[in-house]
Amino acid sequence: MTILVTGGAGYIGSHTCVELLAAGYDIIVADNFSNSNPESLKRVAELTGKLFTISKVDLQNRQQVEKLFSSNKIDAVIHFAAYKAVGESVEFPLKYYQNNLAGTMVLLETMEKFHVKKFVFSSSATVYGATNHMPITEDEQIGSTNPYGRTKEMIEDMLQDIYQADPSWSIAILRYFNPVGAHKSGRIGEDPNGIPNNLLPYLSQVAIGRRDVLTIHGNDYQTKDGTGVRDYIHVVDLANGHIKALEKIQKTPFISAYNLGTGVGISVLEMVRAFEQASGKTIPFHIGNRRPGDVAICYADPAKARAELEWTATKSISEMCEDTWRWQLQNPEGYITEKVSIEASGA
Repeated sequence: MTILVTGGAGYIGSHTCVELLAAGYDIIVADNFSNSNPESLKRVAELTGKLFTISKVDLQNRQQVEKLFSSNKIDAVIHFAAYKAVGESVEFPLKYYQNNLAGTMVLLETMEKFHVKKFVFSSSATVYGATNHMPITEDEQIGSTNPYGRTKEMIEDMLQDIYQADPSWSIAILRYFNPVGAHKSGRIGEDPNGIPNNLLPYLSQVAIGRRDVLTIHGNDYQTKDGTGVRDYIHVVDLANGHIKALEKIQKTPFISAYNLGTGVGISVLEMVRAFEQASGKTIPFHIGNRRPGDVAICYADPAKARAELEWTATKSISEMCEDTWRWQLQNPEGYITEKVSIEASGA
């Protein structure tokens, strides 16, 4: 069975490629490398000992996408490709709507043309917006507070409409909480461009000396220690959630959304202490202002994924921090190799 993985060179995509290959799937990776590095895919091949097709494709380019489908027998698609920085989406909303929505529309139209109707969509817990109902279930009202989240929300609506029009589709929508960690080898991990938007890569860059101090955005929330509480999930657990979703969409036509999280809320200060223990480093930090739109507490109810996908997160906070630190130690500057173009062929 051949799976097209869009955005497969990215953080979650590359880890999912490893797990797909380990599970015996053939994969084709489509990526334009605008926000990722081909080096990650070379390392996926190294870790798995398997070759796979890599195509440099912009999903907004219909000709490129249709050529990809006409040249390959594709059985299902896992769709990661998207811009994903919340702050940037607020600053440049049209960039996000154009890339995330237009690219997905071309992809779905091409899938329909080539009769490929099995789809796993990379959504996000940001679709829930600001809610005080914890833990968050999939029945929670949708309503994102930023353009990035709204692109995910709109695509979810698009998928619901596609399924209503043609119930032969099989669609799993995966709403991620806070992905962290890295492959245990330290060979692939999160390599953000510029200043990290997320806590753990920022922590690890402070620990390695790339950044001076961590800013904690607010310590006056109604939480256990005043700092924000989030549901952190190891990226390998998250990748395995896609394998389980892939198994589900092969069985029967359906559409459903699933939370992928641990169901446990961890505060920013708790994560700082856990990372200090894992790294043996003291993390200097100061308290800054709250960020607009941030909520005090956000964590998942993963019961539906457990029941319907037979998936459960297994990795601890310690493992998340240890694996992040191993990746950072081995790759202090991230994937520093030149971002060369990969047109196609084996990794």
